[in-house]
This record gives sequence, C-alpha cells and structure tokens, in this order.
Amino acid sequence: MNEHEKWMQIAINEAIEAGNEGEVPVGAALVKDGKLIAQAHNQPILKNDASAHAEIQLLRIAGQKTNNYRLNNTIIYVTLEPCIMCLGAIMNARVAKIIYGANDHKIGACGSCLNLVNSKFFNHKLDIKSGILEKKCKVLLQDFFKIRR
Repeated sequence: MNEHEKWMQIAINEAIEAGNEGEVPVGAALVKDGKLIAQAHNQPILKNDASAHAEIQLLRIAGQKTNNYRLNNTIIYVTLEPCIMCLGAIMNARVAKIIYGANDHKIGACGSCLNLVNSKFFNHKLDIKSGILEKKCKVLLQDFFKIRR
C-alpha cells in the first residue's frame, strides 16, 4: 500500500461510518507533512445541515485543531470528487492538493462534471489527483444506493 492509498483508506473508513449512520458514504482525511490532521464523513442528515459534507466537516475540525482557517500545505483525501460548495471551501482554506477516489459525474467540480479548479475567479491554485482506490470508493456508493432504491 503506497502513501496515497494509506490516507485514502482512512477516508474510506470514514465513508463506511457515514453509511452506517444512514448518510451517503463519503469520507475525508486531511494530511500535512505526513501526519493526519483530521478525518470526517458526511453528516447532513444527522446535523440537519445541507453543508455538512465530509469535506466541510473536515475543514471545520482541522480549523479548530490548528486554530486557523488557513490550511496551507495540506492534502485532502476524499472518497468522492468534491462538489462546487466543497471545492470553494477547500480553495478558501488554501489546501494544496485534493486527492479523490471516485469521479462524481453528477455534481463533481474537479473535472468529471465541471472543472472549476483552474477557473480565473479563484486566486488559489491547487493540484488534483483522482482514481486512488477508486473501485473501493465506487463500490461503497453503489452498494449504498442499491439498498436505497
């Protein structure tokens, strides 16, 4: 297991926890200098908060832990490609890199549905890498929605 897979597995474990809570199984982990800063998962239903996506929850936790809303030089690992809301928050937090597992062809904002990563209206640039443990991430979502339908 390489470094990216190691951190993505933590995000996957968070996604599993979300699914166990009846939430869409998306999880995230934030890493800086090879150390885990925070981990979180989707909780919009539990918190009655449409903004409680895994990435937003993660940024909130990390901001509290670091006592700073700027999360410079960090890497976010997330099981599903971020949406527009989450990408905006990640940009505002100045995260350096997004590494995600599965593409989101419905609302993904990092290239699958829409690519806002290099938009001129963002003054922050970040790197994107996709496909890390993609199959595991996809299966979690597919299995969750099979049960729901």
